[in-house]
Amino acid sequence: MKDIITIVVRLTVSCLLAASVMGIFFILTSNAKKHNEHVKEQQVMFELLGYKGEAKPPASLGLHEVYRYVITGNDKQSIGFLAPKGGEGHGEGEGFLLVNIDLNGQLIKADPVTLSEKDAIEAEPRKKAVEQAVGPGYEVKFADQTIIVTDNGKRIAYLVGGKFQGFKTFVHVMLAVDPNFTILGLEVLEHEEDPGLGAEIDQDYFKNQFKGKPFEALKAIGVVKAPIPPEYLEALNGKVGEEEILKFREQYKDKDVYALTGATISTKAVADGVKGIVTKFAYRMAVLDKVLKEQQLAVSF
Repeated sequence: MKDIITIVVRLTVSCLLAASVMGIFFILTSNAKKHNEHVKEQQVMFELLGYKGEAKPPASLGLHEVYRYVITGNDKQSIGFLAPKGGEGHGEGEGFLLVNIDLNGQLIKADPVTLSEKDAIEAEPRKKAVEQAVGPGYEVKFADQTIIVTDNGKRIAYLVGGKFQGFKTFVHVMLAVDPNFTILGLEVLEHEEDPGLGAEIDQDYFKNQFKGKPFEALKAIGVVKAPIPPEYLEALNGKVGEEEILKFREQYKDKDVYALTGATISTKAVADGVKGIVTKFAYRMAVLDKVLKEQQLAVSF
């Protein structure tokens, strides 16, 4: 009996030690994974803004994250924008401001939210802070986030993420658009389209067709079922000089995108998806900016 108890104790201790080691390993690898994902995401953002290779972003560049929430309660629904507060000159302040706007674009209320930048990155602390600001009786659901890019305090771009249905599953993308919602760049982050066909959506010659498309052209964008002209293809692949690339971009900026060979559905999915993301975002920003201006709310951007 004594031997059985000894064995049980030893097994229990061994299991506890193993569980502790595995737990510590999981925490360390989880933190490392989060860090790597954040670094990769930042790299994609800077590349979309034109900072590639040796080109480093200037110290004057500011990235201001705005989180959007759907707030439901009392048989009503509203949209909450969690934005970084501005200081006296509307630069960086401390904490955040939750701007709660009804579906008619009218301000319900704007509440200060005590939240550090570090905690704001994490979904759970951020959600709890929003719930506390909204008060009891409301359901809070995260919708998306946008990064507003400034240089010396002047707005120069937006970084917008989104997803849409592809030929097989959802396609996840990130877009950079200028203050007039002209596309500065498109990156395909994740997809499961067919190799050699729809999977070509992540190739430069396809993604670069969207670069330089103004908002008005994007709202009516379609798909051309024809081969890409050889000279234009070289420009899309970056095989000509910058001056030549800009010339072709200007020439094709108001035209539809060329379909991928054998993958018209994937092409149309991306065209429609990008159009949907940008048009909805432009509407939301117009509503938010209108409220910020009317109520003279100080945010960092």
